[in-house]
Formats: sequence, structure tokens, C-alpha cells
Amino acid sequence: MRAVVQRVSGAAVTVAGEQVGAIEGPGLCVLVGVTHGDTGEKAAQLARKLWTLRLFDGGEVEQSCSDLNAPLLVISQFTLYGDARKGRRPTWNAAAPGPVAEPLVDEVVAQLRTLGATVETGRFGADMKVSLVNDGPFTVLLEV
Repeated sequence: MRAVVQRVSGAAVTVAGEQVGAIEGPGLCVLVGVTHGDTGEKAAQLARKLWTLRLFDGGEVEQSCSDLNAPLLVISQFTLYGDARKGRRPTWNAAAPGPVAEPLVDEVVAQLRTLGATVETGRFGADMKVSLVNDGPFTVLLEV
């Protein structure tokens, strides 16, 4: 699994003009991609990492979402597994198909909620419009 994690002061996702998820910061906007061979165990590992990763300023000690009870906006993003090394058109061969990916993205969300996180989401497979204010800017790539 791959994730692009952005520290935000706010983020929202809309589908067909309807807001389906939003957070007010400080928080994280997380784009999650799933590849072949990813498992529920990897989803749980990613959730734990997202919840405890120290990305927020807290004086001398950096803090995590768990320290601040900061919300997360989690959005599925198959294009994280796009490969554009050859030619001018990316291939999506490394991205897991929807029936495999959707339950694993849902599992990341469920695991975060089990850990105590406030989580908003996009809508899997929809044409989503994401807006955010990146705080920093601060962006981290994760792979588990």
C-alpha cells in the first residue's frame, strides 16, 4: 500500500457538487493506493502508522494525530500506482482492481476508527474533487 500524506489546516472532497467528506485542521489528508498482494494486515499497519506518525509541531516534541486527536480525510487513489517510465501514457497494471482495493481502503478507515481517530472519506471509484490547504507545505510518502 502507498499513501501520500499531507498535513492540512482543512480539506474536503466533493462528488457531483456534493461534499461527501471534510475535515478542519490541523489534520491529515491521505491518498491511499492499493496494489496486488496487499492485505488486511498491511491496511492495519498503514492505519497505525498514520495515527502515530509525528507530523505536527508541538514545541520541542513533534506530535501525531493520536496526540492531538487530529482528524484524517482518507481518499482512495489508484493512480498512486501509475507507471509512466515508458512512453507518454501511464499504465495502471500495478494498481489493484476495485473489488480488491475498495475493501482494503475501507479497512484502513475502519482500523483508524478503532484506534480512536475521526475519519472522513471520499467515495470509492467516483470522480472526486479534492480541495485542501497544505500546512507547511508538508507532504510525506508512505509505503507499507
